Amino acid sequence: MSEEILINVTPMETRVAIIENGVVQEIFLEREAKRGLVGSIFQGKVVRVLPGMQAAFVDVGLERAAFLHAKDIWVKNKAPTGDGVEVVPNIRDLLQEGQHVVVQITKDMIGTKGARLTTHLSIPSRYLVFMPFSDHLGISQRIEDEGERGRLRTAIDEILEEESIEQGLGFILRTAADGVDKEALRGDVLFLWRMWCGISERAKATQKVSKIHEDLPLYMRTLRDEVRDGVEKVRIDSRETYAKIIEFAREYTPSSEALLDHYPGERPIFDLYGVEQEIQKALSREVQLKSGGYLVVDQTEAMTTVDVNTGAFVGHRNLEETIFKTNLEAAQAIARQLRLRNLGGIIIIDFIDMEDAEHRRQVLRIFEKVLERDRAKTKVTQVSELGLVEMTRKRTRESLQRTLCEDCSTCNGRGFIKTAETACFEIFREILRQHRAYDAESYLVIASQDVVDRLLDEESANVADVEEFIGKTIRYQVEALYCQEQFDVVLV
Repeated sequence: MSEEILINVTPMETRVAIIENGVVQEIFLEREAKRGLVGSIFQGKVVRVLPGMQAAFVDVGLERAAFLHAKDIWVKNKAPTGDGVEVVPNIRDLLQEGQHVVVQITKDMIGTKGARLTTHLSIPSRYLVFMPFSDHLGISQRIEDEGERGRLRTAIDEILEEESIEQGLGFILRTAADGVDKEALRGDVLFLWRMWCGISERAKATQKVSKIHEDLPLYMRTLRDEVRDGVEKVRIDSRETYAKIIEFAREYTPSSEALLDHYPGERPIFDLYGVEQEIQKALSREVQLKSGGYLVVDQTEAMTTVDVNTGAFVGHRNLEETIFKTNLEAAQAIARQLRLRNLGGIIIIDFIDMEDAEHRRQVLRIFEKVLERDRAKTKVTQVSELGLVEMTRKRTRESLQRTLCEDCSTCNGRGFIKTAETACFEIFREILRQHRAYDAESYLVIASQDVVDRLLDEESANVADVEEFIGKTIRYQVEALYCQEQFDVVLV
């Protein structure tokens, strides 16, 4: 599989697109005024402890207090129960209101929810993830060779001893560490250790709510986290950013320097690769499939639902074969849409009902196989009794839709508005209500053009009946700024 990474930089925002075999798979976006905070470390202050939820709210300087659960609080020598399961201490034994605590953001603010916190701090580099409050040495499961896993463990132990770095620190060796020599690992260990010493000093020096460590900007995180086997090029359309990335690569990721390429073309890089068009498509409810079928994606506060439809696809053999082929294509398209739209949380997929049990197994198998390319953690259940596939996908940042869009001011995010007919009937009821409460010579209805047109046309007979009943005349005025649901009835 060939893979390219495109980095589009403007003074206002940075956008990154992951292209696999010529198809856009993921979009990352960071606006200068609203940089994501995942990975940032804060000196926070506990503002409220909630024993019933085993959690606390912590002020870290954001518009909403952040959420910290008891199980996300590091406790030295946490005692296990007899069956080896860790006991989560009572939140009141861990935190008190007014206490200062060093925390790291694991999830950005999403919708109305505040950020999610942990005190299990972790700092990533190219080859390692450093965990200062853990003594665990882990290795990515994608490194399968036992000999290589043993070599890496030995190398880290030797580096810590040779550099006189205190014992009892935790590291996770990332997939990128596979085959990397000891000196490259030493550079990462020393870099992370120096960074942690600086964070510790800043935390001790201040008792104010403040940010004491910020993760790298998006374009540097991309080089650190997204460049892996299979990536052929990383194209950057900003000469200034390209120079910064080259400097960063030479110091921290020398193997990736050869992949970097400055794109000087006049045509915008996202236009050249069709990324802008894919972003617009990803904001639509419907996703067209090549066969003629389509998906309907609905994102709500609680979950995301995906409905699969055959649409114009009629197949060539029989109905069951048509449904099976549509579901196979949909399984691959859904996996891509989850990454492209960055959909997370609970996801319910309504594949078209299949009679053949083997067909159901194959569709689920294909779906799980395609999801293996997703860097976000996913968990898929079997097909339920109602024919639904339930899954979860880890969410650490806002979806593409929530990042780029806001609720419609006309319908307030409902996705629909009342018909002109409904608005007319509401106007009639309001006139009758005011007639019983007040004495007026006539009434003036202020409404949108569509509503006034309907009152003068389709509802003219009903208007005449109301005028006869109340013994008053009704006049109309169009207000161009009113939506179809809005109206006023004024006593004249």
